[in-house]
Amino acid sequence: MSAIKYIKPKHANAKQVSWKISENTRNIVSYYAEYTEYSEDEVVDRLLKEFLVNDEQFIQWIKSKRSNKKMLKAVGLLKEEESIGDNVNDET
Repeated sequence: MSAIKYIKPKHANAKQVSWKISENTRNIVSYYAEYTEYSEDEVVDRLLKEFLVNDEQFIQWIKSKRSNKKMLKAVGLLKEEESIGDNVNDET
């Protein structure tokens, strides 16, 4: 008997945002969405996540911030267990 894989939500904690982008960028997103068969929202979400978390200077900037644990967790670079463990160590 094989293990059941549960369906995970596509956009956990997705929020509506309002940004202005150039018409050219909007066209690129639209065509890329058509090509990949993802929605435009999914394309933007995936591309930003992949691109920004691989920007080494951005990550170094976050790490240089004094109170960076929340930021590191938000971008997926700090697990909940690490955060809890660090808080315990900070108190001793």
